[in-house]
Amino acid sequence: MKMSRRAKRMQRNHKRNANKSSLNLTALMDIFTILVFFLMVNQSEVEVQNTDTVELPVSLAENKPDDQLTVLVTREDVLVQGRVVASVASLSKDPADLIAALKQELDYRAARKPLPPELEEQGRPITIVGDKGTAYAVLKKVMNTCSKAGFNNISLAVNQLQPGGA
Repeated sequence: MKMSRRAKRMQRNHKRNANKSSLNLTALMDIFTILVFFLMVNQSEVEVQNTDTVELPVSLAENKPDDQLTVLVTREDVLVQGRVVASVASLSKDPADLIAALKQELDYRAARKPLPPELEEQGRPITIVGDKGTAYAVLKKVMNTCSKAGFNNISLAVNQLQPGGA
């Protein structure tokens, strides 16, 4: 039996297009790569900035800190969001309970971002990151200054101790 021209043309086209049925994964891999980078950048866990000069104390606390203003107390300096405001050596010698430069910086930060009236009772949140070798008197001055500046919701940053001592 003879095939019509249309049937021959269809058979030819089916043979020609039969080898093009492979799946192209390049576009799919590009999408997954972009998705992975997006998820890594927008990760919800908050990490407190840490330097090599600060060794945090260890705690069993499981709560992660929120993203908030950070006061870093190293062995040499007191920093607010990475900006040096005072030296620890001068704080040890000063008998005053208030650190003037720190209070000025905290007042400036508080003026930039007004606190809603419903949160005034709680106070502004702040995280103090102190080296575990820092003297208690210095940390007490820093906490007192934060409290006087209206930052009453004070958190101390620590490293989390893994269960089982690991």
